[in-house]
Amino acid sequence: MLVFVAATVLSGCGSSKKTITFWTPLTGDDGAYMDQLVKDYNATNPDIKVKHIVTSDMYTKLSTVLNSGKGIPDLAIIHADRVPGYVKQGLLEPMTNVMNAQPELKQDNYLPQAWSVGNIDNMQYTIPLDIHSVVMYYNKDLLKKYNVENFLDDNVVTFDEMLSLKGKLAQGDYVVNDALLTWIVFSQVQNFGGDIEDNGKPAVDTPVMKQVFESLKQINDAGLMTPTGEDGYLMFQSGNVLFSTDGTWSSTAHAKVEGLNFGVTNVYSPTPDKFTNRASSHLFTMFNKEDRTDEKEQGIAAFLEFIRKNSIKWAEAGQIVASKDVNSSPDYQKYMQSFFTKDDTEIQSLHIYTYEYYPYISEALDTYAGDIVRGKISIDEGLKTIQKTVEDKIAQSEQGEEAGK
Repeated sequence: MLVFVAATVLSGCGSSKKTITFWTPLTGDDGAYMDQLVKDYNATNPDIKVKHIVTSDMYTKLSTVLNSGKGIPDLAIIHADRVPGYVKQGLLEPMTNVMNAQPELKQDNYLPQAWSVGNIDNMQYTIPLDIHSVVMYYNKDLLKKYNVENFLDDNVVTFDEMLSLKGKLAQGDYVVNDALLTWIVFSQVQNFGGDIEDNGKPAVDTPVMKQVFESLKQINDAGLMTPTGEDGYLMFQSGNVLFSTDGTWSSTAHAKVEGLNFGVTNVYSPTPDKFTNRASSHLFTMFNKEDRTDEKEQGIAAFLEFIRKNSIKWAEAGQIVASKDVNSSPDYQKYMQSFFTKDDTEIQSLHIYTYEYYPYISEALDTYAGDIVRGKISIDEGLKTIQKTVEDKIAQSEQGEEAGK
């Protein structure tokens, strides 16, 4: 019995040493695609295999294991907006050893925004998987019906072009939906020449943000935006909306809708001279973990190099693959999101916010943006409320950091 128990424990330890625990928040189809990539890698019979663990509340669970120091994964995928906070708290291990083990894991081989968001104070803390962005799908049949196919001549639909359709649509048809409205706000902030921070302070209650909401409200007040309480995403799939502002990942769902004749372009803008598609990125990273061995770091490097060369599978999820080897390949061009890597102008349109307190601003906009656009609260009142909400959360966060020292 004692021999059996000892053998079992040793077997478990050996298994742990020969397995890279890999956590991601990739649920649904995304999780399935990543499962396949992991399966494909493990089929190459590496010295250390990867175990993919998906959890919808990964950030909550990460907080728990990081506080306890037990059960920390060897490798994880996090979103770009989480990097500054984790680095500030000293929770991430630099990718230096991983990059040394696989020299092709370097800046030149990835989309610039996806790489740079993981670089803080000249230290690289992440290796990118993708860029995922808000984009604008269009219904080809409706554009033809209303004789506005010319809107797409320059690949930028303007506010004025959309407003020109006021009073010209059949009952039940709309120009644009309100899908991912907060991401649209973030896109327009850049289009109008602003930002969400000023010298490290949140900048929400600003003249630029007021311009953004005035422009969006104008579309709504003209009766061109899908009504409040309706699912604008489904209305686009039903053929009643010209433009749908949702994510690159939605192309797979739209493609399954029988009879939906659609294409993709940039998010609408005040002028074709400046257009922005608010984006984020899934990034591989390593949280500080005392018992992560050099051997495991080399195994992680091998896995990430496999992903760099073989992540065409990830394109099936509708994501803009960060690896230049993949996104410049002929096979990638058949995917709709290849539109956003076809030239440098499109690549530069993908804007990833790296402000430390971006998550607080995003959460507050999620709460109030719809009510502002629909006129349920005034723009001035809404922006003041959002500004105060964000400042209060920052203050609470800083107090918590001080208490934890």
